[in-house]
Amino acid sequence: MSDSKQQVLAFIDAWNRLDYDAIYAAMTDDIFYHNIPMEPCVGIEAVRGFFEGSGMGSDGAEWIVHHVVAEGEIVLTERTDKFRINGQWIAIRVMGTFEMRDGKIAKWRDYFDLAEFQNQLAATIGGSAA
Repeated sequence: MSDSKQQVLAFIDAWNRLDYDAIYAAMTDDIFYHNIPMEPCVGIEAVRGFFEGSGMGSDGAEWIVHHVVAEGEIVLTERTDKFRINGQWIAIRVMGTFEMRDGKIAKWRDYFDLAEFQNQLAATIGGSAA
């Protein structure tokens, strides 16, 4: 298994543990993160702000990797990303691209259906308030 592939899988494992120290340590300081179709974040502080300010309140995560392919410094993943919010799980289908530099993630793009995510999130948040 390539080093890049191992590093991305370790990053996904950090998400599954919600180990934010390991998550941020896996990225370069000047990371470019684009959660498409949302606006991109540039720099580790912007990424940290995005995750800490998302308002999701996730207390659990399970990222299931269906396929992963690595070619040099590029790693592609097909995943189902699950998050537990208010005791309920939501799941979104994701295609991710990671570009590595010096053993860290320098560029990270995730492609997903924003409406699918928003509908599940609204049902979860709305369902807990009733």
